[in-house]
Amino acid sequence: QLQASGGGLVRAGGSLRLSCAASGRGFERYAVGWFRQAPGKEREFVGVIRWSGISTNYADSVKGRFTISRDNAKNTVYLQMNSLKPEDTAVYYCAARSIAPTRREYEFDYWGQGTQVTVSS
Repeated sequence: QLQASGGGLVRAGGSLRLSCAASGRGFERYAVGWFRQAPGKEREFVGVIRWSGISTNYADSVKGRFTISRDNAKNTVYLQMNSLKPEDTAVYYCAARSIAPTRREYEFDYWGQGTQVTVSS
């Protein structure tokens, strides 16, 4: 089970850190991805981190501004969001899958409930 948290209201240029906490065993073997869905739009890939934390991959729209990290001892993955823009406003979801990381949301097995991020201009 995944629980996303840390969303809120922030001004453009500000920062937020989202957390994705997992319950259960074996989390350290899972790749974790972040996705977001803005009102009236399809859910889109934000970034993903390998189970080891060694490699990450990001959407072009967030590259250089967002950073994913993980602490397997705490069963938690983080999404640090800097230089936020109004177009980053969305519900953010974390998801996990047991094998290699991927950008394709249908390949993720487990999903958190989402946390709202609103960036004002």
